[in-house]
Amino acid sequence: MSNILYIQASPRKERSHSIAAADAFVAAYKVKDPTAQVTVLNLFETKLPDFDADGVSGRYKLGQGLDATPEEKAAWDKVIEVITLFKAADKYVFAVPMWNFGIPYKLKQFVDLVAHPTHTFGYNENGYFGLVTGKPAFVAYSRGGEYPAGTPAENYDFQKRYFNFILGFMGFTDITTVEVEPTLAGGPDVAAERRKAAVAKAAELAGNF
Repeated sequence: MSNILYIQASPRKERSHSIAAADAFVAAYKVKDPTAQVTVLNLFETKLPDFDADGVSGRYKLGQGLDATPEEKAAWDKVIEVITLFKAADKYVFAVPMWNFGIPYKLKQFVDLVAHPTHTFGYNENGYFGLVTGKPAFVAYSRGGEYPAGTPAENYDFQKRYFNFILGFMGFTDITTVEVEPTLAGGPDVAAERRKAAVAKAAELAGNF
Protein backbone atom coordinates (compact mmCIF):
# COMPACT_ATOMS: atom_id res chain seq x y z
CA MET A 1 0.00 0.00 0.00
CA SER A 2 1.32 3.41 -0.99
CA ASN A 3 0.97 6.54 1.11
CA ILE A 4 0.60 9.47 -1.29
CA LEU A 5 0.83 13.10 -0.22
CA TYR A 6 -1.07 15.26 -2.70
CA ILE A 7 -0.24 18.94 -2.27
CA GLN A 8 -2.45 21.48 -4.01
CA ALA A 9 -0.87 24.94 -4.31
CA SER A 10 -3.89 26.63 -5.91
CA PRO A 11 -6.95 28.20 -4.25
CA ARG A 12 -9.06 27.81 -7.42
CA LYS A 13 -10.18 24.21 -6.80
CA GLU A 14 -12.18 22.88 -9.78
CA ARG A 15 -11.22 25.94 -11.84
CA SER A 16 -7.54 25.17 -11.40
CA HIS A 17 -5.80 23.71 -14.44
CA SER A 18 -2.96 22.26 -12.36
CA ILE A 19 -5.39 20.58 -9.93
CA ALA A 20 -7.38 19.15 -12.85
CA ALA A 21 -4.27 17.43 -14.21
CA ALA A 22 -3.10 16.29 -10.78
CA ASP A 23 -6.58 14.98 -9.92
CA ALA A 24 -6.56 12.92 -13.12
CA PHE A 25 -3.17 11.51 -12.18
CA VAL A 26 -4.34 10.53 -8.69
CA ALA A 27 -7.59 9.03 -9.98
CA ALA A 28 -5.74 6.90 -12.52
CA TYR A 29 -3.23 5.79 -9.90
CA LYS A 30 -6.06 4.74 -7.57
CA VAL A 31 -7.36 2.47 -10.33
CA LYS A 32 -3.92 0.91 -10.57
CA ASP A 33 -3.53 0.65 -6.78
CA PRO A 34 -6.92 0.74 -5.01
CA THR A 35 -5.19 0.31 -1.64
CA ALA A 36 -3.27 3.58 -1.97
CA GLN A 37 -3.90 6.09 0.79
CA VAL A 38 -4.05 9.67 -0.48
CA THR A 39 -3.67 12.63 1.86
CA VAL A 40 -4.80 15.85 0.17
CA LEU A 41 -3.26 19.04 1.50
CA ASN A 42 -4.55 22.27 -0.05
CA LEU A 43 -2.12 24.91 1.15
CA PHE A 44 -4.72 27.67 0.89
CA GLU A 45 -7.05 25.81 3.23
CA THR A 46 -4.35 24.76 5.70
CA LYS A 47 -3.04 26.87 8.55
CA LEU A 48 0.69 26.60 8.02
CA PRO A 49 2.84 27.69 10.96
CA ASP A 50 4.92 30.83 10.64
CA PHE A 51 8.66 30.29 10.69
CA ASP A 52 9.19 33.42 12.75
CA ALA A 53 11.76 34.64 15.29
CA ASP A 54 10.77 32.01 17.85
CA GLY A 55 10.87 29.26 15.25
CA VAL A 56 14.30 30.29 13.95
CA SER A 57 15.71 30.59 17.49
CA GLY A 58 14.20 27.26 18.50
CA ARG A 59 15.58 25.55 15.44
CA TYR A 60 19.15 26.71 16.08
CA LYS A 61 19.16 26.42 19.87
CA LEU A 62 17.68 22.93 19.95
CA GLY A 63 19.87 21.85 17.05
CA GLN A 64 22.95 22.89 19.02
CA GLY A 65 21.81 21.33 22.29
CA LEU A 66 21.07 24.69 23.91
CA ASP A 67 18.11 25.58 26.08
CA ALA A 68 15.19 27.12 24.22
CA THR A 69 12.34 29.10 25.70
CA PRO A 70 8.91 27.41 25.82
CA GLU A 71 7.79 29.76 23.01
CA GLU A 72 10.79 28.87 20.86
CA LYS A 73 10.33 25.14 21.39
CA ALA A 74 6.59 25.33 20.65
CA ALA A 75 7.24 27.27 17.44
CA TRP A 76 9.87 24.79 16.23
CA ASP A 77 7.67 21.82 17.20
CA LYS A 78 5.01 23.13 14.79
CA VAL A 79 7.58 23.15 12.00
CA ILE A 80 8.63 19.62 12.90
CA GLU A 81 5.00 18.50 12.54
CA VAL A 82 4.99 19.74 8.93
CA ILE A 83 8.35 18.09 8.19
CA THR A 84 7.12 14.81 9.69
CA LEU A 85 3.95 14.90 7.57
CA PHE A 86 6.02 15.57 4.47
CA LYS A 87 8.59 12.84 5.04
CA ALA A 88 6.00 10.21 5.99
CA ALA A 89 4.76 9.88 2.40
CA ASP A 90 5.96 7.21 -0.01
CA LYS A 91 4.99 9.15 -3.14
CA TYR A 92 4.15 12.77 -3.89
CA VAL A 93 1.79 14.64 -6.19
CA PHE A 94 1.85 18.42 -6.58
CA ALA A 95 -0.49 20.84 -8.36
CA VAL A 96 1.47 24.03 -8.97
CA PRO A 97 0.25 27.10 -10.88
CA MET A 98 2.61 29.86 -11.96
CA TRP A 99 2.26 33.13 -10.06
CA ASN A 100 4.39 36.07 -11.20
CA PHE A 101 6.73 33.68 -13.04
CA GLY A 102 7.30 31.66 -9.85
CA ILE A 103 5.37 29.49 -7.43
CA PRO A 104 2.49 30.66 -5.17
CA TYR A 105 3.57 32.15 -1.86
CA LYS A 106 1.84 29.39 0.11
CA LEU A 107 3.96 26.76 -1.61
CA LYS A 108 7.11 28.79 -0.96
CA GLN A 109 6.12 28.93 2.72
CA PHE A 110 5.69 25.17 2.71
CA VAL A 111 9.11 24.72 1.09
CA ASP A 112 10.70 26.95 3.72
CA LEU A 113 9.06 24.88 6.45
CA VAL A 114 10.29 21.51 5.21
CA ALA A 115 13.70 22.37 3.74
CA HIS A 116 15.98 22.17 6.79
CA PRO A 117 19.41 20.59 7.24
CA THR A 118 19.42 17.19 8.99
CA HIS A 119 15.74 16.79 8.08
CA THR A 120 15.41 16.94 4.29
CA PHE A 121 18.99 17.69 3.25
CA GLY A 122 22.50 17.54 4.63
CA TYR A 123 25.94 18.76 3.75
CA ASN A 124 29.53 17.66 4.18
CA GLU A 125 32.93 18.35 2.69
CA ASN A 126 31.60 17.28 -0.70
CA GLY A 127 28.62 19.65 -0.65
CA TYR A 128 24.88 19.21 -0.22
CA PHE A 129 22.96 15.95 -0.40
CA GLY A 130 19.25 15.20 -0.20
CA LEU A 131 17.66 13.11 2.53
CA VAL A 132 14.26 12.47 0.92
CA THR A 133 15.36 9.67 -1.38
CA GLY A 134 13.86 6.76 -3.27
CA LYS A 135 10.45 8.43 -3.57
CA PRO A 136 8.82 9.49 -6.86
CA ALA A 137 7.09 12.82 -7.42
CA PHE A 138 4.58 13.96 -10.02
CA VAL A 139 4.07 17.70 -10.61
CA ALA A 140 1.28 19.26 -12.67
CA TYR A 141 2.31 22.78 -13.67
CA SER A 142 -0.01 25.37 -15.18
CA ARG A 143 0.89 28.78 -16.56
CA GLY A 144 -0.84 31.54 -18.45
CA GLY A 145 1.86 31.79 -21.11
CA GLU A 146 4.18 29.32 -22.81
CA TYR A 147 7.77 28.77 -21.71
CA PRO A 148 9.26 26.08 -23.97
CA ALA A 149 12.72 24.78 -23.14
CA GLY A 150 15.44 26.27 -25.28
CA THR A 151 13.51 29.44 -26.13
CA PRO A 152 13.99 32.98 -24.76
CA ALA A 153 10.69 32.57 -22.89
CA GLU A 154 12.27 29.85 -20.75
CA ASN A 155 14.27 32.55 -18.97
CA TYR A 156 11.02 33.79 -17.39
CA ASP A 157 10.20 30.40 -15.92
CA PHE A 158 11.06 30.48 -12.21
CA GLN A 159 8.20 28.09 -11.48
CA LYS A 160 9.14 24.69 -12.88
CA ARG A 161 12.87 25.36 -12.85
CA TYR A 162 12.83 26.37 -9.18
CA PHE A 163 10.42 23.73 -7.91
CA ASN A 164 12.12 20.88 -9.77
CA PHE A 165 15.41 22.17 -8.39
CA ILE A 166 14.23 22.27 -4.76
CA LEU A 167 12.77 18.78 -5.04
CA GLY A 168 16.10 17.56 -6.40
CA PHE A 169 17.93 19.43 -3.65
CA MET A 170 15.94 17.47 -1.05
CA GLY A 171 16.79 14.18 -2.74
CA PHE A 172 14.12 13.52 -5.37
CA THR A 173 15.53 11.99 -8.54
CA ASP A 174 12.34 10.54 -10.06
CA ILE A 175 10.31 13.63 -11.00
CA THR A 176 7.60 13.44 -13.67
CA THR A 177 5.86 16.59 -14.90
CA VAL A 178 2.96 17.74 -17.03
CA GLU A 179 2.47 21.35 -18.13
CA VAL A 180 -0.84 23.01 -18.94
CA GLU A 181 0.07 26.02 -21.09
CA PRO A 182 -1.01 28.55 -22.18
CA THR A 183 -4.07 28.97 -19.98
CA LEU A 184 -4.49 32.68 -20.81
CA ALA A 185 -2.38 33.78 -23.76
CA GLY A 186 -4.19 31.66 -26.32
CA GLY A 187 -7.72 32.35 -25.16
CA PRO A 188 -10.30 30.05 -23.53
CA ASP A 189 -10.55 27.56 -26.40
CA VAL A 190 -6.82 26.91 -26.42
CA ALA A 191 -6.80 26.68 -22.62
CA ALA A 192 -9.57 24.08 -22.68
CA GLU A 193 -7.74 22.08 -25.36
CA ARG A 194 -4.42 22.13 -23.50
CA ARG A 195 -6.13 21.24 -20.21
CA LYS A 196 -7.82 18.24 -21.82
CA ALA A 197 -4.53 17.07 -23.29
CA ALA A 198 -2.69 17.47 -19.99
CA VAL A 199 -5.39 15.57 -18.09
CA ALA A 200 -5.11 12.68 -20.55
CA LYS A 201 -1.31 12.66 -20.37
CA ALA A 202 -1.36 12.78 -16.55
CA ALA A 203 -3.70 9.78 -16.40
CA GLU A 204 -1.39 7.88 -18.75
CA LEU A 205 1.74 8.71 -16.73
CA ALA A 206 0.15 7.39 -13.54
CA GLY A 207 0.63 3.88 -14.88
CA ASN A 208 4.38 4.09 -14.28
CA PHE A 209 4.28 5.88 -10.92
